[in-house]
Amino acid sequence: MGAVRVSSLAGRGGVECQASRKLGHDGRPAERLARAQAAGGVGTRAARTVEAAQGLPEIRWDPGLPDVVLPEALPWRRRVLKHPRLMQSNRLALLVLMVNLVIFGWGLGNHWWLEVVNVALVTQVNFALGILVRQQFFVNWLSRAVMKVPKSWPLRLRWTLAKGYHLGGLHVGGAVCGTLWFLGLTVVATGEVGLGLLLVYYVQTLLLLAIVMTARPGFRATRHDLFERVHRFGGWGLSVLFWIGAVLLVDERRGAESLPTALAGTPTVWVLVLTTLSSLVPWMLLRRIPIDVVRPSSHVALVRGGRGRPMAGSTRSISRHPLRQWHSFAVIPTPGAPGFRMAVSRAGDWTGDFIDNPPSHVWVRGVATAGMANYGTVFRRVVYVVTGSGIGPVLAHVLAARVPYKLVWVTRDPVKTYGQELVDEILAAQPDTLIWDTDAHGKPDMVKLAYSAYSSSNAEAVICVSNKKVTWSVVHGMERLGIPALGPIWDS
Repeated sequence: MGAVRVSSLAGRGGVECQASRKLGHDGRPAERLARAQAAGGVGTRAARTVEAAQGLPEIRWDPGLPDVVLPEALPWRRRVLKHPRLMQSNRLALLVLMVNLVIFGWGLGNHWWLEVVNVALVTQVNFALGILVRQQFFVNWLSRAVMKVPKSWPLRLRWTLAKGYHLGGLHVGGAVCGTLWFLGLTVVATGEVGLGLLLVYYVQTLLLLAIVMTARPGFRATRHDLFERVHRFGGWGLSVLFWIGAVLLVDERRGAESLPTALAGTPTVWVLVLTTLSSLVPWMLLRRIPIDVVRPSSHVALVRGGRGRPMAGSTRSISRHPLRQWHSFAVIPTPGAPGFRMAVSRAGDWTGDFIDNPPSHVWVRGVATAGMANYGTVFRRVVYVVTGSGIGPVLAHVLAARVPYKLVWVTRDPVKTYGQELVDEILAAQPDTLIWDTDAHGKPDMVKLAYSAYSSSNAEAVICVSNKKVTWSVVHGMERLGIPALGPIWDS
C-alpha cells in the first residue's frame, strides 16, 4: 500500500494502532490488549508488521475481522418501521396521500370539486410541494437549521431530525397526488371549459403520465438518461402549459374584470409564480467553469475547479452540455485554497467517458446543496462507514471535523486507486482511520464491521455511504438494533 498508516479493529475494543507504541500481536498496545482479552472481547487473527517508510509508519496487515456478536434486535413492534420499505421518505409520501384523501372527502361532502377552479388550486398546491422541497436554497436552509439543534436534546429526537434528508418523500407524494388531481381536473373540465383549454389539459395529461412512468425506481435505475430527459423537458413543457391553462381558465371566468386584475386575484396564479421562480433560479445561475482533472487510476478522476468556499458536505451537479446529462458529486473543499474538488468514479458510460476523456470545462448550475451526511452533525460522535468512492461525500466532514468521528474505509488498494496524496490527507486528518484493502483481504461483513467500529468508539450513530445494497444493509442492520444510522436513499 505504500506509506500508508492505518488502524485496525480488534474485537470490541477497536483500539488505534500506531507505530510509535508497543503493539500486541493483534495490533493493540500490550497493556490494553491484556485487559481486553481478560474481558473476552478480542479476536486474535490479525497480524501486522510495522515499518518506517519516508518518515511515515507503514502497516501491512491481515485485518481478519474478529468475532463480532451482534446484540439482539429490537422487539418487532419497534423495528418494523426501520425496514427500508418503510423508511421515512416512503412514510412522508404516504402522509401526503392521506392528507389529500381527507381533502378529497371533505370536498365531496361540500360539492367543492364541481368547480374547476378549486380542483386546479389543489392540483397546483401539490405540485408546488413537490417542487419546493427540492429547491436548493430550501434544502440548504433545512440542513443548517437541523445542524443547529443542541446536542443536549434527547437522542431519539435528534435521530428523527437527522432524517431530514428524507423530505424527498414529499416530492414524490406531491408529484403523484398532483398528477391524480390533474386527471380529476381534466375529467371535471370536460364539457365545462372551452376546446382550447381542454386541449391544453389533454397534452398536460400525457406529459404528466410520461414523467410519472419514467420516474418509477426500476425504470429510473436502468434508463436514467431517458428519465432525466423526460423529467427535464417534460417539466419545462408542463410549466409553460400550466401558465397557458391558468390564463385561459381565468379569462373564461373573469366576467367584467380585466384580465390582469383577475389573474392577480387568483390563488392558483400565485402558486404558479412561486413554483416557476423556484424552478428558474438554478438555471439563472448556470455557468461554464474551467477544471483540472488528475487521474490516479483508470477507476477514478479527481477534479479541481470553481471559486469561493463551498459548504462542507455539499454536492454539486456538473454536465458537459447544459441540456444533456447532469451528474451530482460530493464537493470537497481544498484546504487553504478557493474552489472545490470532486472524485468521479467509473460507474457508467458518462463517468467512464469523463475519466477516459476528461474535459477542460464543465457546466454547473445553482448552488452547492447540502448532502445527507450534514445531518449527522446532530450527534455527539459518529462512525463513517464508506466503500470506494464513497469517501468523497464524507471527506469534507473528515477535514472539517465538526463532530468527533471514526472513519472506516473499505476499498480496493487506496493508494493505487486514489493516489498517495488523497490517502495522506485522510490520515493526516484522522490517524485512527481504518482502511480495509479489499484487493488484499476480500470484502468484509459490513454490518459487523460497522457495529464493531460503533461499539468501540462510543459513537451515537453510524453514517454509511456505499452502493444501494450495502448502504441499506448497514443502515437497516444498525437501526434494527436501535442504533441511529443514516445513508443515501436514491430518491432522485
